[in-house]
Amino acid sequence: MAEIHPTAAVAPGAVIGAGCRVGPGCVVGPDVVLEDDVELIAHVVVDGHTRLGKGVRVFPFATIGMAPQDLKYKNEPTRCEVGAGTLVREGATIHRASVGGGGVTVVGAGCMLMATAHVAHDCVLGDGVILANNVMLGGHVRVGAGAFIGGGAAVHQTVRVGRLAMVSGLAGVTNDIPPFGYVFGLPARLVGFNKIGLLRRGASRDQLRTLRSVHNLLFKDAGEFAAKLAEVETRFGADPLVQELIVFVRDPSRRRQLVRPGRMAAPELGGTDEENGEAS
Repeated sequence: MAEIHPTAAVAPGAVIGAGCRVGPGCVVGPDVVLEDDVELIAHVVVDGHTRLGKGVRVFPFATIGMAPQDLKYKNEPTRCEVGAGTLVREGATIHRASVGGGGVTVVGAGCMLMATAHVAHDCVLGDGVILANNVMLGGHVRVGAGAFIGGGAAVHQTVRVGRLAMVSGLAGVTNDIPPFGYVFGLPARLVGFNKIGLLRRGASRDQLRTLRSVHNLLFKDAGEFAAKLAEVETRFGADPLVQELIVFVRDPSRRRQLVRPGRMAAPELGGTDEENGEAS
């Protein structure tokens, strides 16, 4: 029920689901599980305690589940999981977890990791995340569902990127990005929110107006941040998107501060705010 090329090396113990295709030069380790219809196109390495969900496609020279780049790691049986339908393009790397995190690196369902993107140990990516070419995620990074990280961007260890956030290409992210936030630059600064992404996922015009007001109050108006956050909760807390933002900001497990606000001149992206998918 599976198609395995004669030049592929599939170790005894690996579980290969129905309809899988393991192409020329691929290497599959003994603790790997490939669910149904997974395709390893050619010269792919999947190792460690790794599970690829149904319909995952992996392009040449990608590696999944290799040991973390962590000097403390002593070959403990940590894990790596990739959700159904995710696309992993050429040269991308996803490392299994270290013992200093939750024990598992997770890439959600329906994600796309473009060429040479890197997902370090203990990262957790929600469903539908897109990492453009050459994105680098440090260890223990959390990326919310539907977030987009532009080409060449670097995200520091332990940073949280909120759901439906948008990171511009070549950004250097060292602090947490709230849900729906749009950041730009090196170091990255919060310059707006992901209006287009929200519209595509069913947000109403009223919700967008509310988020604009919340963004202005929290990140543009003068005053103590804690007081402004309390005002946001009083005035707009009934909106589920605003409540999601408040919960993110108040998360007691956070290890970094919020990204600082900033400004971006339109010529930097070569288009208007509407064309660039953000609203300040």
